[in-house]
Amino acid sequence: MKPEEYSGYDATGLAELIRSGQVSVGEVHDAARAAIEAVNPALNAVVAGPWEAALDYDGQGRFAGVPFALKDFAIHAAGVPTRFGSRLAGAGVTFPYDTELMTRFRAAGLATLAFTTTPEFAFNGNTEPVTQGSTRNPWDTSRSAGGSSGGSAALVAARALPLAHATDGGGSIRIPASANGLVGLKPSRGRVSVAPDSSEPLSGLGVEFGLTRSVRDCAALLDAVSGPAPGDKYVIRDPARPYIDELGRDPGSLRIAIHTQSWSGGPVDEEISEAVAAVGKVLEGLGHHVRPDSPVFDWEQFVDANLPVWGVSLAEGIDALAAALGTTPSSGNLEATTLASAEYGRLVTATELGGALAVFNQVSRAVGTFFTGHDLLLTPTLSQPPQPLGELDSDDASLTPRQWVHKLFGVCSFTPLFNATGGPAISLPLGVTRSGLPIGVQLAAPMCDEGTLIAVASQLENAMPWDHRIPGVNAGEC
Repeated sequence: MKPEEYSGYDATGLAELIRSGQVSVGEVHDAARAAIEAVNPALNAVVAGPWEAALDYDGQGRFAGVPFALKDFAIHAAGVPTRFGSRLAGAGVTFPYDTELMTRFRAAGLATLAFTTTPEFAFNGNTEPVTQGSTRNPWDTSRSAGGSSGGSAALVAARALPLAHATDGGGSIRIPASANGLVGLKPSRGRVSVAPDSSEPLSGLGVEFGLTRSVRDCAALLDAVSGPAPGDKYVIRDPARPYIDELGRDPGSLRIAIHTQSWSGGPVDEEISEAVAAVGKVLEGLGHHVRPDSPVFDWEQFVDANLPVWGVSLAEGIDALAAALGTTPSSGNLEATTLASAEYGRLVTATELGGALAVFNQVSRAVGTFFTGHDLLLTPTLSQPPQPLGELDSDDASLTPRQWVHKLFGVCSFTPLFNATGGPAISLPLGVTRSGLPIGVQLAAPMCDEGTLIAVASQLENAMPWDHRIPGVNAGEC
């Protein structure tokens, strides 16, 4: 199997080829390694790998033998160093055990061949850490691949991998999905276990899942890895049916709100607004009722509430890592905004943190009430096309923690709301700018309703297919 043939298949397609004996696992892995090695010089998306031998996996799993990569943050595999995108970690921290999600990825048959880039401690809307340098967008290498799951997104978009691990604390699955033309689902809080190292990352804002090129891979991956683990803080409602059964299911005539004005008050690119409006028209043609509406909440108060939550989380993670390595956090091993935010986080009082969580509760109640009158909310994923490299400089010492958080959230103003509410949201690659850059369109649903998102995403994939769009940097031509 040559890279150009390999690159044409999604994960489900590759698994079918392997299962039927049409191609061997060895041939697929050889093609994957060649594909990664071909595109990575242009993208700078790989931290470690591709390895000659994949990490152990179940040969009977749904995706048995399908090439895969892990984002170098949050998840870890026994015996494999994790670096968190930071100089502080040095050569990496090696854990003697898998996280629960890693165990489930193995059980699903995913063959991990590499670790992908992330900004330092996943605290950026692009992926340009000092330790690794800029990860570049395969559609235009002068632009950002987004963040914080930028390395995973770049490799999947360039068709070097069919899918990859990703995390999302404020949009870090959906932002790079939009920037790279991928499917990016942020599941409901509690849908994918974060055991055993955490009960609720980022005070409940953080989730883990993956990035895919097709809706069917997204559904199948969610079937493979969802569900609680013993001791989980959140055990949520099971889906009505397997997510893969949502593909092609008629969800009925849904009430869909559409909103294209940024909650931050900042500008939204005209081509992006037009793309969302076009999707609204397609949804109407599919029999849904689409009308303008939006949840109402105080944006400034909401962003300010994120500041102590992110600061405390950074302080906890950085101090634990420094203690384990016997080092001291400093400007010599941390980027300026990371260090300043961690220093701020150490000073946050319990009352201040409690006040921030109270704001999230208010916002969640407002959004929950909004969804009693609507089934879905349609918005842009990002306000602007993928940014030129360097525009979100996390090593800018002139920025206070508050200024940095407001700058980040101004770029991704449509995504972080659903981290606070815990509800699911998905970015779909349904538009293209006149210059050929991908436009992501976001659909959000009430808590636990990933099934409706996948059913509607499947409708849109059939009505507005995107698989024919391939970036300039791609494994089929490198």
